[in-house]
Amino acid sequence: MFEIGDKIVYPMHGAGIIEAVEKREVLGETHDYYVLNMKVANMQVFIPVGKEDKFGLRRVVDGKTIDEVLNQPWMDASELPSDSNQRYRQNMEKVKSNNLYQIAQVVHDLTLRNRDKVLPTGEKALLDNAKQILISELVLVKDIEEEHAVRLINQVVF
Repeated sequence: MFEIGDKIVYPMHGAGIIEAVEKREVLGETHDYYVLNMKVANMQVFIPVGKEDKFGLRRVVDGKTIDEVLNQPWMDASELPSDSNQRYRQNMEKVKSNNLYQIAQVVHDLTLRNRDKVLPTGEKALLDNAKQILISELVLVKDIEEEHAVRLINQVVF
C-alpha cells in the first residue's frame, strides 16, 4: 500500500506523486482511490486502493539506479527486428513491463533508428511515450526540471 507523498510509476503513463486518497463513487459503488499527480504530464490519475499490483504500480527508483540506467552499456540498435510490426510489439512489451532499464532501452533504440529512417507512426508514438515515462521518473528522482531531464537523456542517447 502506498501513502500520500509517495512517488510512484504508473505503467504507460509515467511517474507521479500521490497527493491524496479520496472516496469516489463509480457505477454505484464507493471505493478509495489514490489521487496521483503526474508532474510532467500535468494531469491527475485515480487508481483504486488495493489494486496496485493489478495496475502495475511501483515506487520510483533511487538515484543510484537512475544513474545506472542512464549509464548502462547499450546494445547496438541494429540488433532490433527489421520488421516494424515485430519491433513495435517487442518494444511495447518492454514499455509495458514498467522496468526502467527496458524503457530506457526503447528510448535509445528507437531514437537511433529514427536518425537513420523515419519511424512508422506507431513507433514514433511509442518512442514519445517511453521518453515521457523516462523523463517523468528522472524529474522526480533527481528533483530537476523537465528541460534538464530531456538534456540528460539526449546526452546519453547521442
